[in-house]
Amino acid sequence: MALFLEFLAQQWILALALLVVIIMLLLHESRKSGPSVSPQQAINLINREGGVFVDLRDAADFKQGHIVDAMHIPAAKLLARMAELEKYREKPIVLVCKMGQQSGAASKQLKAGGYSKVCKMTGGMMEWSNLQLPVVGKS
Repeated sequence: MALFLEFLAQQWILALALLVVIIMLLLHESRKSGPSVSPQQAINLINREGGVFVDLRDAADFKQGHIVDAMHIPAAKLLARMAELEKYREKPIVLVCKMGQQSGAASKQLKAGGYSKVCKMTGGMMEWSNLQLPVVGKS
């Protein structure tokens, strides 16, 4: 540990440059994949502008419980099934996954496909369930 602190003291410019590069990378990736919205913001957005929830989880998780009227398109099949979202090209599309981690990559794919209003729901279905918001299909 002492050697590491000595290195940082002697090479503070390199350490600072590395920190700046990491921060810039994180900011760039977060902007590129689209904004994140809370479950409450997502509900308001969908209701106000006539958008859709797209559930990216696998079939088993989707059957366990999903958001009312959510479209089920597994993340692995998003590119092949993107045409199903055509009527929502100019409307909000809120991407939902299990914990909010898969939706970033899917958001990038949709934005590259010309969909302009793509958002990720923070926390995914875990957050939705924690807030005790309604789900359908749960047995």
